[in-house]
Amino acid sequence: MPAKPRKATDPKPVKPRKVVAADSRTDPAVAALLAELDHPLKAEIEAVRAWILGVSPEIREAVKWNAPSFRTSEFFATVHLRSTEAVRLVFHKGAKAKDNATRVKLADPAGLVEWLATDRAMVTLGAGRAVAKNRKAFEGIVRDWIGQL
Repeated sequence: MPAKPRKATDPKPVKPRKVVAADSRTDPAVAALLAELDHPLKAEIEAVRAWILGVSPEIREAVKWNAPSFRTSEFFATVHLRSTEAVRLVFHKGAKAKDNATRVKLADPAGLVEWLATDRAMVTLGAGRAVAKNRKAFEGIVRDWIGQL
């Protein structure tokens, strides 16, 4: 998808503070996908990728559903690449909805979580500088979520 030109009123993009170094937790397929990605929030997505991988040494990444996805024992979050207005991730408990799932207990002081079902939530980080402002709250959500898988 072609990137929309930024307007003077658009929020400034976030620059990733550190590049994710290749190791056993990263996936070359994710790096390749992001290298080819034409997305207005690409810098923000790359920053969020680094933050998620930095939360726990247990977190790994892969391409799932044609997007960067993250897992411990099973996949728990996927970047919602169709969203071009804000960085969004779907947090889930595996690939299929579970009828008997109990809602994960999350501290959400910044109001980033929108529950889609008992086992799925959309986390919206915003765009530009808003993404960086939400980093601490977001990392807490990731920690809480993986702690309950």
